[in-house]
Amino acid sequence: MGVELTAERRLLSEKEFEQVRRSHYPELESLPPDETLTLARWLRGERDRARDIIASRRRGRRGKASGTGQQSAAASERGLSAKKQVYARALKRVNGRLERFRAERRRAIVQANLKDALKRKQEAEPQHPSPGRTPRKGMRPIPSGRRTVDTDPREIGRVSQFVKDAQARRDS
Repeated sequence: MGVELTAERRLLSEKEFEQVRRSHYPELESLPPDETLTLARWLRGERDRARDIIASRRRGRRGKASGTGQQSAAASERGLSAKKQVYARALKRVNGRLERFRAERRRAIVQANLKDALKRKQEAEPQHPSPGRTPRKGMRPIPSGRRTVDTDPREIGRVSQFVKDAQARRDS
């Protein structure tokens, strides 16, 4: 669920809001890659700073950290955590835009490589190697060394009938 710009404006100072406003989409699309990267670094730094302050306040409330340089442990961090979430959402939008820049750059590199490979293939001398020795009249059969036995079909029937008769004599 999105947060309105008015809520972000209420949480951030004027300088901070100007940077976060640049991370919203109509303006984010018009930013060049180097400015987008600078914006991402700034947002990441602010988000990390807010996260560290919240963590140190929680440590102080638990009694684990010394109170040097920190606000009172009872100070509410609700506003600071909301501010951190604003930075995190802005950073997510900016990271998505940076990923699209990277994808476009990768796509351009791949297309250039493919065009270069196609050009090399088209310019290359076609390779047709000699087939070597080839038969002129096709393959010749190799005679088999095994004997061939031609059995008379009547003999096959005679043996089968002999086995049937022998079995019948044994059964009776």
